[in-house]
Amino acid sequence: MARRQGSRSAAEPSQHKSWSRHDDKSMYQIQSVINALSILEQVAGYAEGMTVDRLRKELGLTNDAVLRLIATLERRGYLELDRLTNHYRLSLQTLNLSQTFIRQSTLFHHARPIIEELSRECGETVYIAVFRDRQSVYLQQAETRHSVRVVSRFGSQLPAYGSAGGKVLLAGMAAEALEAYLKDTELVAYTPATITDRQALESHLRQVASQGFAVNEEDLESGVCGVAAPIRNHTRQVVAAAVISAPTIRVSPQRLHDELVPLVRAAADQISSRLGYNPVSREEG
Repeated sequence: MARRQGSRSAAEPSQHKSWSRHDDKSMYQIQSVINALSILEQVAGYAEGMTVDRLRKELGLTNDAVLRLIATLERRGYLELDRLTNHYRLSLQTLNLSQTFIRQSTLFHHARPIIEELSRECGETVYIAVFRDRQSVYLQQAETRHSVRVVSRFGSQLPAYGSAGGKVLLAGMAAEALEAYLKDTELVAYTPATITDRQALESHLRQVASQGFAVNEEDLESGVCGVAAPIRNHTRQVVAAAVISAPTIRVSPQRLHDELVPLVRAAADQISSRLGYNPVSREEG
């Protein structure tokens, strides 16, 4: 029987489905997609990559399921096999996605010219760091031309509690989020300067929040220092950190505090302003 024009079968999906803030999006999740993304996340966590057997054990999937997912990801260019070790690693396609994210991000669009100017002015490498999975992650950088310099690749991760950028990001967290971080994070000593006592770290983070910057004086690696300041958006939320990183052979503690701290704070304020942050109106409101 012909259906009257304009009517719709109950089983026929809407052609104009849109999300509302009240939708339960968990209803629309696809387990195979979740599993494929889990493989990418697992492989990304190991510099040497992972074997099929290790992925199977980590994810609790059958060998056949892992092989089919890997075959799909490999064919699409997101994984590649090191035939000498039989380890799967992320391929260049994942880097292409990361670079697209950078190009599309309002934060990085506004930050780029400012950190390039900051790097020229201070003569050191400058980064934009964000907080992900308990780590301070470098997602944008402007490198110095000095032959001796601090070099970190795109996506490098540092323990948040031991890096200048990470301390700024932790200091800007809501109390509940910081509590969860401290509860789940083992404070390991990387150098004698690393803060490994929880109460001492909490006190230090309160100081960072109060003064508006953080300093790293060989906290994670001997011979490396840095300063960072918070980048805020229009809601006053700390969304990233501007970081200057340098070798101690060129940057003394005095230069770190007297010269680099004011420079990184000014740059972070410029980026924040472009993101709509207005401290004056907030204070008056």
